[in-house]
Amino acid sequence: MSAAHDPHGAQESGFNLSALALRHRAITLFAMIAIAGAGIWAYLSLGRGEDPPFTLKVMVIVTQWPGATADEVSRLVTDPIERKLEELPFLDFTSTYSQAGRSVVTVSLKDSTRASRVPELWYQVRKKIGDISSSFPAGVVGPFLNDEFADVFGNVYAVTGDGFSLPDLRHIAEDVREQLLTVPTAGKIVLLGVQEERIWVEVSHRKLSQLGLSITDIMSALQKENVVAAAGFVETNGSRIQLRAAPDISMQSVLRLPILAGGKLLPLGDIATIRRGVAEPPASLLRVGGQPAIGLGVAMAEGGNILSLGHALDAKLAGISATLPAGVRITKLNDQPTVVGHDVADFQESFLEALGIVLLVSFISLGWRTGIVVAISVPLVLAGVLLAMKIIGIDLQRISLGAMIIALGLLVDDAIIAV
Repeated sequence: MSAAHDPHGAQESGFNLSALALRHRAITLFAMIAIAGAGIWAYLSLGRGEDPPFTLKVMVIVTQWPGATADEVSRLVTDPIERKLEELPFLDFTSTYSQAGRSVVTVSLKDSTRASRVPELWYQVRKKIGDISSSFPAGVVGPFLNDEFADVFGNVYAVTGDGFSLPDLRHIAEDVREQLLTVPTAGKIVLLGVQEERIWVEVSHRKLSQLGLSITDIMSALQKENVVAAAGFVETNGSRIQLRAAPDISMQSVLRLPILAGGKLLPLGDIATIRRGVAEPPASLLRVGGQPAIGLGVAMAEGGNILSLGHALDAKLAGISATLPAGVRITKLNDQPTVVGHDVADFQESFLEALGIVLLVSFISLGWRTGIVVAISVPLVLAGVLLAMKIIGIDLQRISLGAMIIALGLLVDDAIIAV
């Protein structure tokens, strides 16, 4: 005789995580402690930044052709580049601009292009442009390809000095840059407000006519002085020495440069006014407190901590400032670590306030057991989220911090539902 079937006494079938956790309480407690510890470690070691990294899917191709008209630049430079780029996969569109002596082509990829594919596509662009560059007319300079638009210089410093010229400040800033590159997690460092140095040769047309010279004669002499050419080898029994004619372009060499005029060799300094200066008009200018300055823009390496980078830069610059010439100062213009520090502090404050309010309401309205469940579940889930962010590679920045603040309400609801 078979026993009657009791549906209430039947054992539940299937996987039940809650039942499994209750049966193995020691393992469950160990897992909770491990997740909490791993979450604390992840929070302390996660990278910190103001905004999440992004990939800009745009490249600019600039080609120079001095002396050419806009129509020649368009037909012989811009159009071949544009036709070649039509072979590029994931190409959205190209926009072109041709003017006398200059061609600009902007390449835009489709929005659906994966960020991981973009470096490979830019490599293909460089290869395709390199394939057709030999077909450009003589005198074409370039093309120059630029796809580095997404660099964020969170720390910007200015080098100023009383009585120092811009070239002097540039040399000092270059030395400072070399030392800052040794700071951990410091990425690209660029100089801002740099003016290229020039040696200006100014000749009076009246004086040229008196000597029977032309501007072309002066330019030809300067170009010959600046030629780098092989001069052969010297063979000995034990060695073979290469000879090279190297250029010597300096103020003194230009002043002494011989110019043939009227059957006589005259130094260029007797014919022209020669001075050292910077390019005119200036490409960019940087002034701090009314003084000309050279800027230093510091970008953080990928996955770095902007707070740690800021402290390391401050410590490094404190040591560098003690070795600078008298009158030279380094001024901080932009301090992203301070902004990020405030964002992280705001998140911590919002999290603690929300948790405190939830616990207070839970203890008063639902009793101490519910409050304990909420008090344990919310930080534990956040610890797991921080650990997952560390594994996936998501840093603490405004987007991720905002998402976690929004998720606090959902975590509290889940905890109360579980109770």
